[in-house]
Amino acid sequence: MDLARNETASPVVELRQYTLKPGRRETLIDLFDREFIESQEATGMTIIGQFRDLDRPDMFVWMRGFEDMQARKEALTAFYDGPIWAAHKDAANTTMIDSDDVLLLRPAWPGAGFDLSRRQRVGVTDAEKSHKDSGLNGIVAIEIHHLRPGAGADFAGRFETHALPLIEASAAKPLASFVSEHAEDSFPRLPVRTGENVFISVTGFDSAEAHARHQAVLAASPAWQAFRLGVQGDLAGPAETLRLAPTVRSLLR
Repeated sequence: MDLARNETASPVVELRQYTLKPGRRETLIDLFDREFIESQEATGMTIIGQFRDLDRPDMFVWMRGFEDMQARKEALTAFYDGPIWAAHKDAANTTMIDSDDVLLLRPAWPGAGFDLSRRQRVGVTDAEKSHKDSGLNGIVAIEIHHLRPGAGADFAGRFETHALPLIEASAAKPLASFVSEHAEDSFPRLPVRTGENVFISVTGFDSAEAHARHQAVLAASPAWQAFRLGVQGDLAGPAETLRLAPTVRSLLR
């Protein structure tokens, strides 16, 4: 089944990072891609993307979106009280050490959310997709910038004005930008990281090598260095970089 989504479907986004038991990531991915995409989307949410972390072999990273915080509450209640989760939760939970590393986000400016493509049907394997679509080897890079309190809007404005054109000029594909959603957690059964103030950029690359070249180009750019210098007062700590390989059924590729 193919599903089309666009950025207007996800004004509220969760970035979820799961620490798994050694060697269990493929088990969870197989279960997730088979059982937890359509069943969650049937409740009104969008499964934006699910990924293998290239630098942490026991990390599974995924994102899902909602129309608003009330819709999030209703969708999560419907799914986690529903039959699909009841049938498969034990199999999913036995792969995990921790599932509470969750950031709640919203687009950093109007139009900064995702514009998503079409998902592969259930049953398509990585080998089949690789044969049909050489883009399977592409990666998604997520940069998490930790900001001081109140700095989200200023950092986002500087990023949109100064950083985004440099990223686009380096042959990268900007996919979305987000800031922290500070509304109260509407589904406290699933914890989120409270007290966080972050800016997140999501960028696509043809390969890990293309991402490395992009980083080298920016590091050598005086304009990029000027941007970094200009936002130093907004930062509360060093940025995190996630290098992610989409699973075969990830909408975000």
